[in-house]
Amino acid sequence: MRSFSSDVAFTPTVKVIQTKKGSRSSYARMESGGSWETTVTPELEAFLAELDMFYLGTANAEGQPYIQYRGGSPGFLKVVDEKTLGFADFGGNRQYITLGNLSENPKAFIFLMDYARSRRIKLWGNARVVEDDPALLDRLHDPLYPGKVERSILFEIEAWDVNCPQHIHKRFSQKQVAPVIEQLQGRIAELEAKLKALETKGQNS
Repeated sequence: MRSFSSDVAFTPTVKVIQTKKGSRSSYARMESGGSWETTVTPELEAFLAELDMFYLGTANAEGQPYIQYRGGSPGFLKVVDEKTLGFADFGGNRQYITLGNLSENPKAFIFLMDYARSRRIKLWGNARVVEDDPALLDRLHDPLYPGKVERSILFEIEAWDVNCPQHIHKRFSQKQVAPVIEQLQGRIAELEAKLKALETKGQNS
């Protein structure tokens, strides 16, 4: 039985190391102030709505970890209820490592990264694969995204935490960069037209 939601990560061993390294007192204050969130808040829901990718961590029965990149349309990781997130599982390289891991160990981890705004959120929980549920697939699937949907995966939240933005290098998606490039191309075309007009005027004078 955990005393605090953050105990999902702050095990007794971790707390011993925090004590040795001098950070335990600050985290103890965090725990006494309410610890980490355990349900979907408006902040988390808004964060999810903007993201088109995340990293999913699982481990097999032996504890061997595996990290998988997941991508889709913005907001494809959806809120199912206040404790559950879900996403449509697209066909890939057919290794099925995540499916195999979840079949013997439901513990999972989701790492949300917003590179453009230097923000990240970590979620601990349990995940399960849902086969042959058309209603759930219809709820999670984005018909505008070209990936072939094979099943659903649900993630039940145990705790989540907003991580500090330190050391996050900014990166921008094609969708974020496209309007800037379009504006620059328009400006270049405008300047080229003005230059051509000046050259024509000079030739005619």
